[in-house]
Amino acid sequence: MKATQAPGQMTSSPHSASDGMAFDLLHPEVRRWIWEQNWSELRDVQDKTIRAVLEGTGDTLVAAATAAGKTEAAFLPVLTRIAEHAGGGLSALYVGPLKALINDQFRRLEPLCERLEIPVVRWHGDAPTGAKAKVLRDPSGIALITPESIEALLVRKPDAARRLFGSLEFIVIDELHAFLHGPRGLHLASLLRRIDRLSAKPARRVGLSATIGDLAIAARWLNWHCAEGVQIIEAKSGSPELKLQIRGYEEPADVDFFDIVETDEPPVRALDEIASHMFGSLRGSNNLVFGGSRKMVEAVADRLQRRSEQHGIPNEFFAHHGSLSRHARHEVEARLKQGELPTTAVATTTLELGIDLGSVVSVAQVGASRSLASLRQRLGRSGRRRGMPAILRIYCRAPHLRPESGLLDRLRLDLVQAVASIRLLMERFVEPPEADPAVVTVALHQTLSIIAAQGAAYAEALYEAVCGGGPLSALSRSDYVELLRAMAAHDPALLEQAPDRTILLGPEGERLTTSRDFYAIFPTDQEWRLVAGDRFLGTIPLFNQVGPGSILLFAGRRWRVETVDDPGKVLQVAQHRKGKVPLFADQAAEPVHDRLAAEMRNVLLDDALPAYLDAEACRMLVEARKAFRKSGLEGCHLASEGDDVHVFTWCGSKMNALLALAFLSAGVKAWSHDVGITLDDISLGEVRSLLKHIATSRPVTSQALADFVESFEVAKYDTYAPISLLRRLWARENDVSVQSLPEMARLLAE
Repeated sequence: MKATQAPGQMTSSPHSASDGMAFDLLHPEVRRWIWEQNWSELRDVQDKTIRAVLEGTGDTLVAAATAAGKTEAAFLPVLTRIAEHAGGGLSALYVGPLKALINDQFRRLEPLCERLEIPVVRWHGDAPTGAKAKVLRDPSGIALITPESIEALLVRKPDAARRLFGSLEFIVIDELHAFLHGPRGLHLASLLRRIDRLSAKPARRVGLSATIGDLAIAARWLNWHCAEGVQIIEAKSGSPELKLQIRGYEEPADVDFFDIVETDEPPVRALDEIASHMFGSLRGSNNLVFGGSRKMVEAVADRLQRRSEQHGIPNEFFAHHGSLSRHARHEVEARLKQGELPTTAVATTTLELGIDLGSVVSVAQVGASRSLASLRQRLGRSGRRRGMPAILRIYCRAPHLRPESGLLDRLRLDLVQAVASIRLLMERFVEPPEADPAVVTVALHQTLSIIAAQGAAYAEALYEAVCGGGPLSALSRSDYVELLRAMAAHDPALLEQAPDRTILLGPEGERLTTSRDFYAIFPTDQEWRLVAGDRFLGTIPLFNQVGPGSILLFAGRRWRVETVDDPGKVLQVAQHRKGKVPLFADQAAEPVHDRLAAEMRNVLLDDALPAYLDAEACRMLVEARKAFRKSGLEGCHLASEGDDVHVFTWCGSKMNALLALAFLSAGVKAWSHDVGITLDDISLGEVRSLLKHIATSRPVTSQALADFVESFEVAKYDTYAPISLLRRLWARENDVSVQSLPEMARLLAE
């Protein structure tokens, strides 16, 4: 077979080595577009996905490395299939987790869609309203949309949503791993089920991801009813060369480890030395620096910008996090994409996902990775161009050791975790997603959303719509009835029941569903808006105590508060030479997986010093191994320190939290950390006795441990739910893990 020849092009077709050419299955205009891109061949993942979509009828999961061509793999066959769609609704829906990612994919797809005469529109809060209004009048083509915008359409424009989604052929979910856990993933899964109910035939789903630890779990998320029917395409492409360094930094003796604000006075903090190394290594090229928290991002960006000022050179270091204005974030992204000016973005997780940022030379991060999935995603931002290595630098800070320093400080766990994460990275390990505790919040939210869209509904119909198949089926009918009753009993009521037994929104339900923040399932803080002149800079949480004369560090720059508009929650600011980092809401730390914690022990048991450690990191690791052996931890899991005892389980966050609850249930103060628990005011002998008791007495139950959980209200709407329901679901979720506690206790006591 021969492809349609584009003017002035070769006559042979780009293809893979497989029998029969996937290229020839594509629409002629799609083939012409491929020629114009000067592709010499289709990549393996593209060849397989084209066949799966155009020759198959089911759902498809595409797992391939970053920059492997997943977007084209999905959209080339999807566009081919929908090119002759008769209209009367959208043909395809692309769901992305970030507005910036949607904007980027729109830029990539628009030229090809235009030549195929397929309308394509961005659909999120910052997208142009004119294009969305046009699609509402005459729905056709493709919409690139966030979950929150789907929610807004279903609630505010239910009739329009039915016209838009009623004849969908495909739903493409990008960065699928971002939706496999967390309330946002449960939310999207619920929304997709509601979209399916608007159509006589559910749309085929195509999931795209670069970092999935368990493809079977991802397939089940994609098609809850028939996961075995999902065709999985996993590209086994080679990885670029990796250049790696882990650098160690110890704080000076008279510096508080948690104080990260730069001053003009000595001593030089570890973070100052880190910034100096970054300045010398990254200046002049495009890079990403991941700082973890917004506070750390601001502290690092400030140091880098000040060094540019001190050297009298143009600044090329910029902060990037969710509290910055959209304009500020887009400026940084545009600089990286255009590649005309050297740019280093210092970011939280906002630049982890698959926005094409052009030629990023290297990735750096402050502190060890707690998640291999995140580390792989970040590393995939570098080395995306053929022949370029991926470059990763990890900067590990540690407190100064004093005679009174505790064992956990002496073990240098951040550095050990960094080394362990690299070892697992080389083994290609990725954590499978954990069960999510936000089931009740999402069920409550979707109940309100459906009633707001329909006006009223019967309880049985609500249960089927919200929980009847899918991740929310963890709620039984009796659980759901208990939730509905609690929503009706709340003062003011979220729900009311009419004489015909239909359920309506109550006053509080009306208030929630008409609020602008209802569409997002994640909580939003009340915030101050920072304005410099007529330029909106971004927001900081309202709990920051500010007034005229207050000095802030924000967007990598220092500001003085000039005026405060308390009713409007606006701070008018001007640049200033000094500043302090504002307080931001604490972000829940990613849980450490059992495999990573176990590998940390292996690092401490080892004697070899990895070649990728600098001299200071080598010294710190040798020091940590000496402390490990001196404490007898090579053959024991317990270490006494003053009135406390450390129990090193070398398990992950979940099991450590459960073991701590088991000790709390026995009346012992306990707190968990990344590799074990610490018990207060207890002897080594008492700990051994308690461990033997846990191992041999009547097994502790998850229901009993639930009584010692401090709070079950972890998601946005949990405060409206009955505590009895939240406690019961917690016990169910943790039952299997709790059953393994006796065996763990036996091993720890030996």
